[in-house]
Amino acid sequence: MSKQLEFKKPSFDEASKLSKIYALRSNKTCDSTVLDTFIWKDFYNARIYMEDEAALILMEDADGYFAAMPYCRQEDLPKYFSMLKEYFGEVLHAPLKIHLADEDALKALQLSDNPEFEITEETDLKDYLYDASDLRTLPGKKFQKKRNLINKFMKEYEGRWSYETMCCKDEYFLEIFMNKWVEDRLKDGIESRDTLLSEKDGVLDILRNCDKITFRVGGIFIDDQLEAFAIGSYNQAEQMIVVSTEKANNDIPGIYQMINQQYLLNSYEEAKLVNREDDMGLEGLRQAKESYNPIGFARKFKVTQKNSKF
Repeated sequence: MSKQLEFKKPSFDEASKLSKIYALRSNKTCDSTVLDTFIWKDFYNARIYMEDEAALILMEDADGYFAAMPYCRQEDLPKYFSMLKEYFGEVLHAPLKIHLADEDALKALQLSDNPEFEITEETDLKDYLYDASDLRTLPGKKFQKKRNLINKFMKEYEGRWSYETMCCKDEYFLEIFMNKWVEDRLKDGIESRDTLLSEKDGVLDILRNCDKITFRVGGIFIDDQLEAFAIGSYNQAEQMIVVSTEKANNDIPGIYQMINQQYLLNSYEEAKLVNREDDMGLEGLRQAKESYNPIGFARKFKVTQKNSKF
């Protein structure tokens, strides 16, 4: 290789610098902010190589190593894409694999026309995009059911509920909530234990480091008990909120609609767009996201090097 790449574990001390690198080019996917990188860093054994204006993210799953699309200026994508390909070939002795590649990067690199690579859309992992004003105000007939659920909740819990902007000192409430969330989801058998525990640990980890990484978290309390919360960050270039985590007590009708609206009313009021991430291919989650009338999608792709000697 022309340059030795040294990958290391993500550090919260470098989160601010990394955020600036992530913002160097247009990207409407949820991976355009660093929050998900830090929430899921241990689950994917993430490693980062960083320069002043570029970052390469190396991850690992049951099928081996893969990378994120390089974070850099658009005009520098060919350079850092080539560096990744060399690293996979000469150091990892494996063909290059990139997951969750954004559409703009594919076009900039002209990968769809490159016979060396196979491009596959990850349809279950496309992000849902919404008009922020619509989700704050829920206007018209298409949001009538949402408004009805919110009105019913507010009447049922009048004088008992509150929305609170939370911070590091509220870790206690989130830990209690997440422990119960993991327990309930394990009973449902929808998600794996490793995934649930990794998300819980990742959420608590960013709260413990909220002085080093920028995000906002808000929760709905009923009788002083946390019953729902959301965590998100802001992509300033796209004027877009990325809601990375949203959880609520399924036994309380209307509370998901409440946290969805209240978080947006109280966080990043300047945002024009909301990215509520993907549905993971789960039919129930897909129906829930579609019911909020998305205005578009941030499509994602898998890039796999073909005709490799490995």
